[in-house]
Amino acid sequence: MAQKRVKLDWESFSCSICLDLLKDPVTTPCGHSYCMNCIKAHWDGEDENQIYSCPQCREIFPPRPVLLKNTMLADLVEEMKKTEELQASPADHCYAGAEDVACDVCTGRKLKALKSCLVCLVSYCKKHLQPHYELPVFKKHKLVVPSKNLQENICSHHDEVMKIFCRTDQQCICYLCLMDEHKAHDTVSAAAERTERQKELEGSQQNIQQRIQDREKDMKLLQQEVEAINRSADKAVEDSEKIFTELIRLMEKISSHVNQQVRSQQKTEVSRVEEVQEKLEQEMTELKKKDAELKNISHTEDHIQFLQNYSSPSPLSESTDSSSIDIRPLRYFEDVTAAVSELRDKLQDLLKETWANMSLTVTEVDVLLSNPQREPKTRADFLKYSREITLDPNTAHTQLLLSEGNRKATLTRDQQSYPSHSDRFSVQFQVLSRESLTGPCYWEVEWRGNGVHVAVAYKNICGGGSLNEFGQNKISWVLKCDRRRYHFWYNKVQTSLSGPQSSRVGVYLDHRAGLLSYYSVSDTMTLLYRVQTTFTQPLYAGLQLYYRFGDTAELCKLK
Repeated sequence: MAQKRVKLDWESFSCSICLDLLKDPVTTPCGHSYCMNCIKAHWDGEDENQIYSCPQCREIFPPRPVLLKNTMLADLVEEMKKTEELQASPADHCYAGAEDVACDVCTGRKLKALKSCLVCLVSYCKKHLQPHYELPVFKKHKLVVPSKNLQENICSHHDEVMKIFCRTDQQCICYLCLMDEHKAHDTVSAAAERTERQKELEGSQQNIQQRIQDREKDMKLLQQEVEAINRSADKAVEDSEKIFTELIRLMEKISSHVNQQVRSQQKTEVSRVEEVQEKLEQEMTELKKKDAELKNISHTEDHIQFLQNYSSPSPLSESTDSSSIDIRPLRYFEDVTAAVSELRDKLQDLLKETWANMSLTVTEVDVLLSNPQREPKTRADFLKYSREITLDPNTAHTQLLLSEGNRKATLTRDQQSYPSHSDRFSVQFQVLSRESLTGPCYWEVEWRGNGVHVAVAYKNICGGGSLNEFGQNKISWVLKCDRRRYHFWYNKVQTSLSGPQSSRVGVYLDHRAGLLSYYSVSDTMTLLYRVQTTFTQPLYAGLQLYYRFGDTAELCKLK
């Protein structure tokens, strides 16, 4: 009841011309009220016939009435606007805006359409829609969400509703089209075609939804990857700061110890020298005293007195041996300086190598999505992953001469003057790369002579001993090439291979994927052998020369 009263109140204070609240209300002689501008505009249209009527009751006023603003009604409308009831009531009278579908039945200011009928091809507001719910004749009409495009359902040729779909021409047609130009075509009802396409649509939706779920999983995995990277980086920074702090403290402790040793030795040496100085000073004082005595005797004029005094001079103390004084100009603590300098140089080399490894490790963060990267197919694809690799002189056997910017190794009779290093191979004619290989990378080796071993290995293979030969352990993989054949070795197991002979070998390594492939490179690339495993440490490229002096192997420049 309250809702109905609100509706009546709203209608009681609405202008029947504009259907909106009264503005500057005026009342005609018959008692009906209108907006002043609305009734004036209405009567302006009747000026030609000089007959003025009420839009509601049609009562005629021979002379045009003079209208004055109904002050009391205007005040009442303003008061009613402030009430919650009046503010809430427009929800039942929601007028159509520019973007809305308007009711086709409403006159004057149109209300929003609630439904559109595909049979009537008319849009209805709530009030005008009621017959479709109440009368049996409308029961089979199809009501849909209000649409502005109802006319698109009408055939432009025959002005009939299109209810048929022509599969031949892939278009909607009416029943007259079916009897004309589409007579022999494959046609079905629009509803049947909709059913078929609805199934396709549902299949596409399921596919899209599945892909959305897959992408959400990928996004979640990537987010977890980001969080893991951040945690790992934070921990690495924290741990490295602690380790570097410990290293700094250790260096400070060593520095302090060296300083104490030098100062202690300085004190000992200075005390020894001062002791000798004191003995010399005592001896000099005694000698000066004896020299004065002898000088006095020499000036004695009395011969008898001279002989008596000279015959009993006081004996001299034992003289200090000058040969016991070891003077080493500018070479007191130079050995300490040399030792510290050597330590510095070793630390610098170690830090450079370690930093290069760390840089390669932290600059390559692989993110694996649902489709992992496949091994390249063409040489152009491989060259995209080419790496600039050099040989490490600290690992080279002393009979390997490095040249071409440490990219080329030559087997020689003469021993090379390499400094002593714990990483140096002392038995096999082998050398490792300076750079570690952690990401997808590709390099090529050009060899001359009777053969070469092309390897990858962990760094802990370095050093002496026959067990450190490439392929004779679990920490190295090697392709052995000569003029007649290829062999692959791992952990003392040999695999004989076939393939075109070439003086150039290509190596592709994907550390994270555990993939190592060897190729014979000429005009084309031929796969010789592929390893699929799990690498647990950074890898280094390796070369071994073993046949005769003068044989060479070179890491090629590919860029």
